[in-house]
Amino acid sequence: MLADALGRPLRFIVTAGQVNDITQAPALLDGQSGDAVLADKAYDSNALRGIIAEIGATAVIPSNRTRRIIIPHDANVYKQRNRIERCFCQLKHFRRLATRYDRRTVNFTGFIHLAAAMIWMQ
Repeated sequence: MLADALGRPLRFIVTAGQVNDITQAPALLDGQSGDAVLADKAYDSNALRGIIAEIGATAVIPSNRTRRIIIPHDANVYKQRNRIERCFCQLKHFRRLATRYDRRTVNFTGFIHLAAAMIWMQ
């Protein structure tokens, strides 16, 4: 999921449970602009950092502990990353999303869009 600076959902891509989230990050960032992209350690890759640089934004991603050369990040800006977590918490208030009653991806995605619209209307 991609969220804005206020923690409101912008884009979603539903994947299988075993798929790593970083595989969908380039698609989520396509056509976006901003000053910074905040992500956790799971998104630490040179390829993603390159895509973020092409956008013209700063990558605020802590280095993974397996990285040989640690890339510094702005810790004060990184504190704002909790807004995406808050966005997930707001979405999980919808019981249908939290328990994933829908078996078909198209139905689940449709309800995600409905829940996101309700969050935007708050």
